[in-house]
Order: sequence, then C-alpha cells, then structure tokens
Amino acid sequence: MRRTQQLSITLTNDLADVVKAKVQAGEYASESEVIRDGLRALMARDRAVESWLRDQVGPAHDALKADPSRAVSSGQIRARLTAEHAKAK
Repeated sequence: MRRTQQLSITLTNDLADVVKAKVQAGEYASESEVIRDGLRALMARDRAVESWLRDQVGPAHDALKADPSRAVSSGQIRARLTAEHAKAK
C-alpha cells in the first residue's frame, strides 16, 4: 500500500514565496518537505495544547469548582501584575 498521497493545495502568494525561499536557501530539499514540516509543527502544537488543557487547565478548574474561595479577582490580578511590573523597572 502506498504511504504517500498526492494533494493539490493553493497558497497565497506570500506563503508560496516563503515555501520557495526555504527550498532556495537549502533549508529543505523540496516544497513538499516544507509543507510536511509545517504540518508536523502544527500537530506538535495541537498535542501541547491538549496536554496543557488536560494536565493543568482541567485540574485547576476542578479545584476551583471544589473550593470557590480559591478564586482570585481581576482586580487582584491587576494589582499583582502592576507590582511585578514596578519591581522590574
């Protein structure tokens, strides 16, 4: 069974220029390699977001739902950020 599939895609001129420039600069051997690498990066980003949601956001939501007194107001966040910004100067 074939492990590849040929597709026809349409890119804006700017994106097509980026793809061609990557090949011309020798960073990639072909336009297909540029697109494949971009898709792999997109898939890695999607996995990272899913992991963050599952491992951090979900548990934080559950903890806040279980104990609403842990909530921090937007005013408290602004004050904390303002203080940290003042320290950085």
